[in-house]
Amino acid sequence: MKFAVTIEDTSERYECAPDESLLAGMVRLGRRGIPAGCCGGGCGVCKVEITTGVFEVRAMSRDHVSPDDEAQGRVLACRVYPRSDVTLRVLGKMHKTVCRKCAATPRAQPAI
Repeated sequence: MKFAVTIEDTSERYECAPDESLLAGMVRLGRRGIPAGCCGGGCGVCKVEITTGVFEVRAMSRDHVSPDDEAQGRVLACRVYPRSDVTLRVLGKMHKTVCRKCAATPRAQPAI
């Protein structure tokens, strides 16, 4: 079974297995520059905010994720495993890279 993961910032979706981190699934999108960092919860590069869904969190550095952050769904994508479909927003250092596509593509203007 795989779960759908949606990146709110770009509206991109990808599938992620329960035994695969959200970051590993994101890397499979094949976009250049998704910073994978250490993949062990120590560098803080892959910080995201889970806005909907159920997930399991594994140990990560408190230098980058405080208990309050974790309670608010702000976690490191390399240490998060989906347990349902998940929607997330990209934070911190990864935002610039992941959302580069958003800034380069002008949004359609509503018809008047």
